[in-house]
Amino acid sequence: MSLENVEVNFSVDARGSACPGPILEAKKGISKVKKGQVLEIMASDKGTRSDLPIWVKRSGHEFLGIIEGEGYFRLLIRRKK
Repeated sequence: MSLENVEVNFSVDARGSACPGPILEAKKGISKVKKGQVLEIMASDKGTRSDLPIWVKRSGHEFLGIIEGEGYFRLLIRRKK
């Protein structure tokens, strides 16, 4: 399945925020989705591309991938617990 077709249940806009801002937003946002649902983080900080997947793995969730946008990107996370 293409990431573009993944149903997003909650979206957090962290564009313009430098690390660790997007990760802090992800920590808050993950509580807004139920187990099995998908959280989207919109970010423009390049460090988020490598830092967020590490946080996702450490926190026991599933990193689905990155969708490139114009001037920003969308990171998709599935809540696992």
